[in-house]
Amino acid sequence: MAKVSFSVLFALVFLFLQEGLIFIPYTGTVTAAAYDVLSGLSYGFYDKSCPNLEEIIQNVVFQKFKEAFNTAAGALRIFFHDCFVEGCDASVLIASSNTNKAERDADINLSLPGDGYEVFFRAKRALELQCPGVVSCADVMVIATRDLLNLVGAPRWEVLKGRRDGLISKASRVAGNIPETNQTLSELMSLFNSKGLSVLDMVALSGGHTIGVSHCDQFIDRIYSFNKTFDIDPTMDKDYALMLRESCPEKTSDPNIVQPNDVSTPQTFDNAYYQNLLKGFGLLSTDQILALDANTKGYVNSMAEDQKVFFQHFVRAMVKLGETGVKTGKDGEIRRDCGVFNS
Repeated sequence: MAKVSFSVLFALVFLFLQEGLIFIPYTGTVTAAAYDVLSGLSYGFYDKSCPNLEEIIQNVVFQKFKEAFNTAAGALRIFFHDCFVEGCDASVLIASSNTNKAERDADINLSLPGDGYEVFFRAKRALELQCPGVVSCADVMVIATRDLLNLVGAPRWEVLKGRRDGLISKASRVAGNIPETNQTLSELMSLFNSKGLSVLDMVALSGGHTIGVSHCDQFIDRIYSFNKTFDIDPTMDKDYALMLRESCPEKTSDPNIVQPNDVSTPQTFDNAYYQNLLKGFGLLSTDQILALDANTKGYVNSMAEDQKVFFQHFVRAMVKLGETGVKTGKDGEIRRDCGVFNS
């Protein structure tokens, strides 16, 4: 099979047919050069050791995206979960063993989608054929996530490289490090702050919910028996809640029933997520509160009004997220197989 030329693909606007939709990816680039960088990471880290790194990953990403559109949202979620536990070190990709229950088997990670995992593993295998033992799984995750988001409409940015893969992956370390839908805004802000991310970063990263889905159990308490006064959460648009009830019966336990996080444009990475919040169309309580609290609503308003503002803040936040707790130099290792420690 001929390789896709991504130097051409990302320079031109192309049409992609997916489930009856004509899809046009965002072709702009947002520079991250002005942002603070962590010592040990650089843009040209693999220029000599694996010069075709980006093209190899892009080809894998494009093929996987053609097979499963939801790979972009899945990869973003997995990347986020990885960085919030042990830092961005691909520890979430490690498989459990007889002697260790790994991160990916923690309760909150059990719903992480297989397509997201698969694109990272495929990209690493492709790199091993060309540059064995050179590129870390942690760097693969950052680059592949960036490329997938670009295919659904997000801006493209240059990725700092040089991360090494972690040597620890324990399910017991996950709890308390991943945002949950029952947390208060104060708890969320504290959690993000502990990872070196600001309130603005938190609001911008929440915009990742412009794609992807959530299971009914993540919001069902908002649409049934909310409290003694309101049957439906009063911060949610009533018609929207009634629509959600049609798909999510009160007693449902079916894990296959999901709803799009963005009811307006669920397959496009845009600022509709923030516009939805202003209308009471936030699916999760932790989404909707962003448009109501004084700490965050100004950011929501500005991103709802101007998509370029959202994109700029999102890229900045993704760059910062990608620097969280990274291993460089002699720390960690370069895994040969992303799912298994080298020794």
